[in-house]
Amino acid sequence: MLTPNVNLQNKTVLVTGAAGFIGSNLVMELLRTVEPIHIIGIDNMNDYYDPAIKEYRLREIKTLAAEHPSSEWTFIKGNIADHALIDKAFADYGFSVVVNLAAQAGVRYSITNPDVYIESNIIGFYNILEACRNHPVEHLVYASSSSVYGSNKKIPYATDDKVDNPVSLYAATKKSNELMAHAYSKLYNIPSTGLRFFTVYGPAGRPDMAYFGFTNKLLRGETIQIFNYGNCKRDFTYVDDIVTGVKHVMQNAPEKVAGEDGLPIPPYRVYNIGNNSPENLLDFVDILQQELIRAKVLPADYDFESHKQLVPMQAGDVPITYADTSALERDFGFKPSTPLREGLRRFAEWYHEFYQSRN
Repeated sequence: MLTPNVNLQNKTVLVTGAAGFIGSNLVMELLRTVEPIHIIGIDNMNDYYDPAIKEYRLREIKTLAAEHPSSEWTFIKGNIADHALIDKAFADYGFSVVVNLAAQAGVRYSITNPDVYIESNIIGFYNILEACRNHPVEHLVYASSSSVYGSNKKIPYATDDKVDNPVSLYAATKKSNELMAHAYSKLYNIPSTGLRFFTVYGPAGRPDMAYFGFTNKLLRGETIQIFNYGNCKRDFTYVDDIVTGVKHVMQNAPEKVAGEDGLPIPPYRVYNIGNNSPENLLDFVDILQQELIRAKVLPADYDFESHKQLVPMQAGDVPITYADTSALERDFGFKPSTPLREGLRRFAEWYHEFYQSRN
């Protein structure tokens, strides 16, 4: 196991995408477990999905921050594609650790709205890298995605597999992030770690994700479409497991060492963070419907069969995602382990509280 070499106490940490699903949960975990800490959050609060959920997450952070007065929480509404804003934030705050989670997410949306992916995922990440170059940090951690594995046939996916076959622009931008980070690590000795997340889910998640979208549609009496006729498997990873993995990584920056030529060996790593246990989509839907009934989101006599439609695979999707997490276990003694039913139960209970019990 690695010995932590970055102490987060008394440090100033930047979390981009702080009102996002993973970002907000990471901020709250840091506030709960590291004192004192100063966290700066940046998010553009766009309307890719319901901004009310982002506002809810920010309220949760604000409430938690008030319970930890020795720490500081500062939120900046802004876009990482705004070069001047990012450079000013780095100059003003002097970040020790940067966690870049801001990105335009979604495989399907990238097919119809490519521009925003180039702006956020390429230009935005370039701005973060340039700022880390001009205002050196102890560690840059950034979100990649399981999508980089594209049409790879070998499973489970390991970080030393070739990832040269993206099947969506979103995947291509995430692979580009890894290449850009490697180049900046080599050129400017910036310690950086990329994290390939696998199908993250949980309470207050992204409404564009299947489990959330299915719930919305079922509640409206609409039909849900299950792609590839149900023959898809996903490595569903509960958000708390993702955040635990990110926190481990933040505290372990790749070491700066020189090669035989005297030049820096890039202080660069990539990890998978996934559940290492892919679930069939039909089984997933079955567990989801049970938990929605249990949480009283849907009535006990709901007719699921009449609201399910099996359809072909759609562009940009892959039939299976499956993470090899052996490197994560080797270096941190950690492996995501939240059972799917437990995670979906927490989501269903949150959904009932957020949308229904307040009405």
